[in-house]
Amino acid sequence: MSSSRVNTEPEPPPPGSSEPLALAEAPAAHTLASTDKPAVSAQGSTAPPAAPAAPAPLDQRASVVRLLLAIAAIVVLSIEAREGKTVLIIAVILLMIVLHELGHFVMAKLGGIKVTEFFVGFGTRLWSFRRGETEYGVKILPLGGYVKIIGMNNLEQVDPADEARTYRQQPFWRRISVAVAGSAMHFLIASLLLFLVFFAVGDQGVFGSVPGRGVKVTELDALASGPSPAEQAGFRIGDRIESVNGVVFKTIDDLTNYIKARPDQTLHVEVTRGAQNLVLDPHTVDLSKVQAETSAGEQTATANTKNGKAVPTGFIGFAIEGPTVRYGFFESFSKAGGAFVNIGAETLNVLGGLVSFHGVSAYYHTLISQKAADSTTAVRFESPIGIVRLAHTESKNGLEATLFLLILINIFVGIFNLIPMLPLDGGHVAIATYEAIRSRRGRRYQADVAKMMPFVYATLAVIGFIGVSALFLDLRDLVSIVKF
Repeated sequence: MSSSRVNTEPEPPPPGSSEPLALAEAPAAHTLASTDKPAVSAQGSTAPPAAPAAPAPLDQRASVVRLLLAIAAIVVLSIEAREGKTVLIIAVILLMIVLHELGHFVMAKLGGIKVTEFFVGFGTRLWSFRRGETEYGVKILPLGGYVKIIGMNNLEQVDPADEARTYRQQPFWRRISVAVAGSAMHFLIASLLLFLVFFAVGDQGVFGSVPGRGVKVTELDALASGPSPAEQAGFRIGDRIESVNGVVFKTIDDLTNYIKARPDQTLHVEVTRGAQNLVLDPHTVDLSKVQAETSAGEQTATANTKNGKAVPTGFIGFAIEGPTVRYGFFESFSKAGGAFVNIGAETLNVLGGLVSFHGVSAYYHTLISQKAADSTTAVRFESPIGIVRLAHTESKNGLEATLFLLILINIFVGIFNLIPMLPLDGGHVAIATYEAIRSRRGRRYQADVAKMMPFVYATLAVIGFIGVSALFLDLRDLVSIVKF
């Protein structure tokens, strides 16, 4: 990947009470703890906080009916507008956020930690029921979910009878398992999707190299000034490229790099068209001097760059697609593992680059310059608007492209949430690790979260800035597309 387009636009939680969940996809936040403090009576005793009043059963039923009708209307309208795939992708993204919370919920329950709430959505409660000590339900804004686990830090006051079942009283390994469960769920989803690609769907070069012989022409581009070399040479959609200048290429990347390295040259391309074997002779153009466009008039390929400057780049003007490659059951596991590591490493590289001076400067330029934001090397976050656009685009690019988007989202969110800063999951991991190091045999050390609040506010401020700037970039893109 040459760029990473991701989104973080969480709903800011109360300090120390919840952890924002960053997405390339949709906004969400999950709450692992509540800092609600119990009331103090006139006699000085503490009483557990009063639970919010639940809507009356009739009101709940009416709210659920309205929600179901709204969902049905969205589904019908999306099908009529031929956007059913886009809506389905968004629904899957939201489901992945809920599964993140389910990871925390399951690990807490398995450890005997008290969980008081598990909700899908945010805002006003539409419908809920209580089973045992946990309230389950749905809220009005379907933008994720949250789970409330008691006693996540030393600031929260709980009923003394429940103290032994708080998160803070659990052994180190159990606290770690609860904290990382959300990210682990994302990593598991990404791994399963990668296996599905290699074993069932087939890879066409998105996740690995594919053969460079027999690649199919899927689209013909043009130049802003007229026909492209591909159009002039007589290429047709469906042609299969066998060799260029007599060279048979091992991978599709070798083929494209060979063409890019030969601007302003005549190439002899052997193609198969049905039962015919043809030789076409396109004369490449230099992409550093001309602008290529799709059939819809949108700018497509751009020149290679070096030190921020365009360099001569050969261009013929066709989009190509390699043959679909599928693997055996056990080999698919190996391929999935390798792809997971590669995507994870690149995600870490992108996130690390963002906190460097160059990364901050580059992000600033994306905010002040539309051209910089549109660059293929630009690193930017996506707001919910951008996620919908990405879902719309990838839904038209085929199943593998759609799965790649979902895989990228899961790996990014999993890694982002492990950043060792509260209120992210990684912050809880860092605190648990620090407490384990400071503890001595027979004496348990407990960190004072109150002293960390400045860092919590700083983290929330950064996440808030990322969310607002991502929304700004996506709105600016929309304005540039929609001409009033």
